[in-house]
Amino acid sequence: MRTIKYNIKAPEVILLCEMLNNLGYNLIVSNSFTVEVDNAVKDFQTKNNLIVDGIVGTKSWSKLYELNFQFTNHNSKFLSENDLIHFADVFELELATVKAVNEIESSGKGFLLSGKPKILFEGHVFWRELEKRGIDPNTYYTNTTANILYKNWTKKNYLGGEAEHLRLQKAKQLGSDQRFIDAANASASWGCFQIMGFHALSLNYSSIDNFIEKMYANEGEHLHAFGQFLKTNHLISYLQNKNWSEFAKRYNGASYKVNKYDTKLAMAYAKYSKQ
Repeated sequence: MRTIKYNIKAPEVILLCEMLNNLGYNLIVSNSFTVEVDNAVKDFQTKNNLIVDGIVGTKSWSKLYELNFQFTNHNSKFLSENDLIHFADVFELELATVKAVNEIESSGKGFLLSGKPKILFEGHVFWRELEKRGIDPNTYYTNTTANILYKNWTKKNYLGGEAEHLRLQKAKQLGSDQRFIDAANASASWGCFQIMGFHALSLNYSSIDNFIEKMYANEGEHLHAFGQFLKTNHLISYLQNKNWSEFAKRYNGASYKVNKYDTKLAMAYAKYSKQ
């Protein structure tokens, strides 16, 4: 793992936060190495007889992996090179293209240390999904539910990691029948490629429950869902033609330019095409 420290933004910080939280810390999971993360790292280093400098290098990573022993139990769930090769063959794509998409559009890994799939719960989607099922969200909107049920998108309620599953569970328990469970599961994005649950039926899953079951299985299932999404939404040709901007626009939305997804995809493709 690369060495990381205070004030850096990197995917490795997400893993660091998850590992620390698994050891009893209470950090917001993000890619930002904040003051809170710095303090937690120094506390971890102090308790484990490491140099207390807040820098997460080889020794700190090694100790984190050692203590997070259950992490190694999930290796069978991870994507392999053969998974990507098969995906490339099925969709008639260059392997370099698939690897570029996997690097940029995947969240890096599809599972938390607990073995649960990585999710992000969207309260504004939950509002909409309840309405679809004939339930008036206003009836259930209170100060205590405001972090899982709201009319307009906001990122202020995101907690990341295991805490997103707690938000999902809270949403499921909002009512007493299956409609609330289905609406909640439909309102989270799931796995490596963060496919929204409400896409389940259009992606040929028999039910939302069937989709969720697959998301708990392994990252190969995450990749399969991604392939179904690409096919259903007619995105394959943009990848075949290396039309990164049009692909990013249709997959990431109109804000793709702000996050430079097209540029990142092109750079990743250039890197993998040389290998």
